[in-house]
Amino acid sequence: MDAVQIVAAVIALGVAVVGLVLFVRAIATIVRTIKLGAPDYSRTNDKGDRTKTMLREFFGHTKMMKWHSVGIAHWFVALGFILLVATLANAIGQLFAPHWVLPIIGHFWPYELMTEFFSVATILGIAALIVIRQRAHPRNPERKSRFAGSNFWQAYFVEFVIIAVPICILLIRGFEAALTGKADSWSIHFAFSYPLGAAFSGLSEGALETAIVLTAAVKVIISFAWMIVLGLNPTMGVAWHRFSAFFNIFFKRNADGAVALGALKPMTSEGKPLDFEEADPEKDVFGVSQVEHFSWKGMLDFTTCTECGRCQSQCPAWNTGKPLSPKLLITGLRDHAYAKAPYLAAGGGKTVEGEEKGSEEQLAGVNALALAEAERPLIGDLDSLGVIDPDVLWSCTTCGACVEQCPVDIEHVDHIVDMRRYQVMIESSFPSEAGVMLRNIENKGNPWGANPNDREEWTKNLGFEVRKVEQGEPLPEDVEYLFWVGCAGALEDRAKKVTKAVATLLHEAQVEFAILGTGETCTGDPARRIGNEFVFQMQAMQNVEVLNAAFEERQPKDKKIVATCAHCFNTLKNEYPTIGEDGGHYEVVHHTELLSTLVRDGKLTPVTPIEQNVTFHDPCYLGRHNRVFSAPREVIGAVVDASPNSTLTEMPRFKERSFCCGAGGARMWMEERIGKRINVERTEEALSTGAEVVAIGCPFCLTMLSDGVTGAKAAGTASDAVEVMDVSQLLLKSIQPAAEPAKPASTPTGNPVSAEEIGPNEPTHS
Repeated sequence: MDAVQIVAAVIALGVAVVGLVLFVRAIATIVRTIKLGAPDYSRTNDKGDRTKTMLREFFGHTKMMKWHSVGIAHWFVALGFILLVATLANAIGQLFAPHWVLPIIGHFWPYELMTEFFSVATILGIAALIVIRQRAHPRNPERKSRFAGSNFWQAYFVEFVIIAVPICILLIRGFEAALTGKADSWSIHFAFSYPLGAAFSGLSEGALETAIVLTAAVKVIISFAWMIVLGLNPTMGVAWHRFSAFFNIFFKRNADGAVALGALKPMTSEGKPLDFEEADPEKDVFGVSQVEHFSWKGMLDFTTCTECGRCQSQCPAWNTGKPLSPKLLITGLRDHAYAKAPYLAAGGGKTVEGEEKGSEEQLAGVNALALAEAERPLIGDLDSLGVIDPDVLWSCTTCGACVEQCPVDIEHVDHIVDMRRYQVMIESSFPSEAGVMLRNIENKGNPWGANPNDREEWTKNLGFEVRKVEQGEPLPEDVEYLFWVGCAGALEDRAKKVTKAVATLLHEAQVEFAILGTGETCTGDPARRIGNEFVFQMQAMQNVEVLNAAFEERQPKDKKIVATCAHCFNTLKNEYPTIGEDGGHYEVVHHTELLSTLVRDGKLTPVTPIEQNVTFHDPCYLGRHNRVFSAPREVIGAVVDASPNSTLTEMPRFKERSFCCGAGGARMWMEERIGKRINVERTEEALSTGAEVVAIGCPFCLTMLSDGVTGAKAAGTASDAVEVMDVSQLLLKSIQPAAEPAKPASTPTGNPVSAEEIGPNEPTHS
């Protein structure tokens, strides 16, 4: 070995040793911090399915490919990171012998071809990602950057390493081609580095050997400098996600790969679901009040955040000027958790009663930063140095756009609701107007506080009898569907028109259905999503008891429920199965799904042209949360097909990327005081399509978009001809024969139903 080799080897190996030590130490810190979280026993079932999900999501990049250009570029970078690891061992060997290659595979042409291909692909992939990051850089104040708030120095460092390492690989390959005399003509062994080999072929053997040693040293130094930086920054998610993402995907809520939407994560204490009949606030943890109350999976979520900002770019709160960014919420919790970890590891922390767990002796060696971090409240304003501002917590609509878009399966909504649960049930700290809603549910069985005896008023003047099941009695054998009307559908004026339209369509299609009438009460959805799990459980147990009695003599496949409210639909379908000892297991369909089937089977046939262009707004709890995208479009498509001068135009954000109306997460009953109103943003997007009908499939959306359109009309930005109507109203309008202007419209069976009763939906204020 000459002097150059000795110096290069000493420096490179010195950096390698430091890098490995710090890297291993950081792994220990990360594992120790994650283990500080509460138990969660629901993440280790179905290991085979979980493994398949992890492999499918990684090799297929299924979440990344939702943004195709980014997904493709990232796929090559991610695969390159794994497949090029062997070149690091090769470079270490070349510090001592420039001709050295890996045993067995070193000269195996498929290995060499793979190495060169992925080196080139990694360079091109990271170059594309660099361009994308710069084009979306928040330096331009007019651009809503998904990278706003991300750590740019960390991203730049990672980008430098990713582009520098494969450049070193290709340079070494070029020097090898020239050194071995294989640069005279193209060879599959040097498929991509051949031009470099040809360029270096004029150098002497000694010069080529020195070049290989120096380039290998640079490669080793860069690789282990990357480990040093990671080792010193265990919260560097933009780099650590390369390792933690595999685990985060494996331990995601649903082993089959479904996103963590639909039902909320059950409220647990020490990893076990809470039984509210036995729960004790002095012993059990109600929600999350300290970062260590999050489960270890929550801690893993925080660790894995890549700061890519996809969640931020889709969040309706962030996009309308509110303080909530799902990304910044997760990174804030991450930074707090890791800063507080030494205190917790030393035995610190508060009991449920608020007493300190650790003794003075245990906490004596904890650093001042960790002690200061431990004093910060998890939820608090700037004056109290809170980790999460209350306005951040209450801005969430639980629409699930963040969870849908996250490429590493972080479960933002569950974490937000867990924090809400503590604030509502223990601290009684939540927006005051929401308190009225909760009291109304408890006292009147509906969020508006309407008289529960009015739940059957909508059945009057329909022209046919709506069958009712008395409480405690089973459904008649000939009844196929129990029609869950919902609070809005029974009590809110606009939604009652939808209820009448659905009932009329089912009657016309000769579908036997019945209602519970006054036996129905709120499903508890608003209470659960604002965080009052107790009220939700109370409502749910009452409803499950009534429903089980109605379906007592039926097989599971015959326990059919149709619901018009997307929130009721989600709750009945996804959350009631866990209620009580036996649960409420039903075949629940949304009314658009049933209407789609009836249209497809020829039982409902649109014949009257509507002569209006239509756009459809995907309700979050129908679309993202339950993957019902096709059914409403099939119904609208049938109506449009019967109307030569009508079209269905999608909004820029639709299906999985649909923009929330602003009413979910109990936001329907909370004032929107910060930024632009979410329903106004969505209304403007709907109007931009030029449609005259904004079709919806949820009474919450009906209220929010109707108000938005009314405001736009008043401001002169919308035509008076624009209507907001449910898919069922649109279908009923199309199957009815055209009526004289001064006469009431009639159903195909001749039953009088006035146009006022089925639509359009003029605004009323609840």
